[in-house]
Amino acid sequence: TARRRPARGRARGPQVSGGPTGSAAADGPAAAPRGRFMVCVVYVTVVFMVGMDTTIVNLALPAIARDFGVAPAATGAVDVAYLVSVAVCIPLSGWLSDRFGAKRVFLTALTAFTCASVLCGVAGDLHVLVASRVLQGAAGGVLAPVGLTLLYLAYPPEDRIRLARAIVLPGALAPTLGPVAGGFLVEHLSWRWGFAINVPVGAAALVAGALALSAGTGHRGRRFDLCGFLLITPGAGLLMYALNAGATHGWWPAPLCLGALGAALIAAFVGVERRVAQPLVDLGVFRDAAFRTAGASMVFLVAGFMAAGYAFTLLFQQGLGASPSHAGLAVFPKAVGLMCASQVAGRLRDRFGPGRVVTGCMLGAAATIAGTDLIGAGTPLWAVGALHLVMGFCVGQSSIQLQVTAFATIGTAATAAASTLYNAQRQLASALGVSMAAGVLAAAQSGGGLVPYRAAMAAAAGCALVAAFFAFRLIAVARPAPAVPAAAAAERS
Repeated sequence: TARRRPARGRARGPQVSGGPTGSAAADGPAAAPRGRFMVCVVYVTVVFMVGMDTTIVNLALPAIARDFGVAPAATGAVDVAYLVSVAVCIPLSGWLSDRFGAKRVFLTALTAFTCASVLCGVAGDLHVLVASRVLQGAAGGVLAPVGLTLLYLAYPPEDRIRLARAIVLPGALAPTLGPVAGGFLVEHLSWRWGFAINVPVGAAALVAGALALSAGTGHRGRRFDLCGFLLITPGAGLLMYALNAGATHGWWPAPLCLGALGAALIAAFVGVERRVAQPLVDLGVFRDAAFRTAGASMVFLVAGFMAAGYAFTLLFQQGLGASPSHAGLAVFPKAVGLMCASQVAGRLRDRFGPGRVVTGCMLGAAATIAGTDLIGAGTPLWAVGALHLVMGFCVGQSSIQLQVTAFATIGTAATAAASTLYNAQRQLASALGVSMAAGVLAAAQSGGGLVPYRAAMAAAAGCALVAAFFAFRLIAVARPAPAVPAAAAAERS
């Protein structure tokens, strides 16, 4: 029998997550340039909206407590309900995308998120608000990975480095503009406006997505893995709850026990998924060395970045007595650095390769985090801002290179599974980073003064060094993006 030759122009990676008849394949080849641009616009808009929502709600919690007449600690359920719901629904996103088509799932989740925002804005008591946040979190947990699937299906591997701005923009602007917008809304209008602004943004993105996104039929024959679902749903939810509860209320006894139970359920889930014929999340993408190594580096990058942000805010305001406005000015250059990173990502990748770029940038991030650890009461604000500018560039550059590299050799049919796992790792790393910083702060309290804050910053710098270690290993496994013929490059530009 003659051996079948692989299709030309397609990255050869593990063809998993529904096989070649899954939605990823059904969605067809990369879209035309104009269609690709609209997919990018929809993705950026939606991810930015979700990021802004999270930031604004965190700032609005004290106002929510006053409005509902409850203790401030009770409003923590508003945040926890959302985060747990996100963690539970991310693992389902790949199966939903393969089963029903990425466009249909994305637009349904966007509709649910927008409607849930309306319900949050008109909630009459805390219980209704928490229930609405559960729905909002479920939709948000699906939007990011399915949106990333649509984005990478629209762009062939050789063009994905051009997505640098799309990858960085939401992450750079949402944490920077969120506190400003949230503070204004809470102070001058109402916390309810924080949810209301999602409605016109969500509606506009819904219309644009319905017109611009490519329709996929899905793979109707793919079965639902009930056993995997019953393991990963409580496992992810318990682990995320434990990480957040441990960071705010201490680890013993309930958070530690629940976290251990969640981790055990996830371990059992991994064992089950490796044996079933049609898993809920196909772990076969981890056989791709570039995806596996880039994902490991990304986990430590995100954990260190989140830990540094959490610890620096407390160091600057509580330890050094700075005002919230000065703290905002100090970290604003970080967003500028993130944006600058997107402008040179392609050139750096072509000249040095992703492994060398990320290794150098993560060493730079570790150095700048260690530099912020030395900040004192007499340190000028411009110096603090300069450190955050460099940190933002290093972290932004690493994020771009790792994400593009992770998906460079993933086959079309495996995109949904890879996107699900990549987003799940990133969500877990965010919670781990904050929990690690909070745990170090608590453990070092006996040192007094600025010792706890500096210890937490040192732990964040350590995470950056571990990320650099995995990035160095990426030098040997990352493949360069396929060369683009001159005529095709001219057509795409």
